[in-house]
Amino acid sequence: MIADQASWPQFLRLPRSYPPFVRSVSIRLGALVVFLLVWWLITAAKWVDPLFLPTPRTVWDAFYRANTWHQVAPGVPREVLGEQNYFLWEHLIASLQRIVAGVGLAIVVGPPLGFLMGTVRPIAVAIEPYLNFLRALPPLGYIGLLIVWFGIGDASKIWLLFLAAFPAITIATLSGVQDVKEAQVNAARALGASRVHVVSHVILPASLPAVINGIRLAVGFAWTTVVAAELNNGIPGIGGLAYYAGQQTNTALTIACIIVIGITALILDLLIKYVGAWATPWQGKA
Repeated sequence: MIADQASWPQFLRLPRSYPPFVRSVSIRLGALVVFLLVWWLITAAKWVDPLFLPTPRTVWDAFYRANTWHQVAPGVPREVLGEQNYFLWEHLIASLQRIVAGVGLAIVVGPPLGFLMGTVRPIAVAIEPYLNFLRALPPLGYIGLLIVWFGIGDASKIWLLFLAAFPAITIATLSGVQDVKEAQVNAARALGASRVHVVSHVILPASLPAVINGIRLAVGFAWTTVVAAELNNGIPGIGGLAYYAGQQTNTALTIACIIVIGITALILDLLIKYVGAWATPWQGKA
């Protein structure tokens, strides 16, 4: 929903005949144009050293260079591939593969454990404190331990992403099960439903929106830890490339990586949101 435009300046108002989607996209595009214009004005006026804030054109050039073959240096005929011998999109794919492996494992383990905790009270009492403890730990706090256990390859990165996603999914599932109305369960039992049928036909559908929301939050949190996961031997990887560019004071490439990471996060969130709407069409209609 877009806020009432009655108080807006006349030049910002859109005709009410425009569909809401068109108006929403127009406003967001306008905000993007304003942001880029302010960025360009700040850099053009040299209010900030280009080392700290390069121009939008410089960032675009770094992005383009990271996705093409280019000369090592001006006047040097030898060409190299992207950055660190990979195109930027290959770095992104490598990070997404780690996310799919780590979060996918969390999705396999988390919901069943959450359902078990929600239906068997003693198990919840025993396990929930450890889940909250794990959820409170910052990823950088135990990445070193994972490297000692699993080495600097992909195994330690996947485990880090699993540990980032697993608590959120499990606790969201537990909350969803606990929030199921007791009247629904009692009604099903009164009609002769067995415990298995109550779980599969009442508790599971009622808690599914919470599970999907937990997965959505977990994917977002796991994606924010991708840089931490790729601090060591993270090439190829978009987080590893961002870290490397920062170490080399290549600010333009760092910002380009940050923008790619952010846009990818938005796309992932949007995909999960639409999958959730497809899987739970009844949500919000009761």
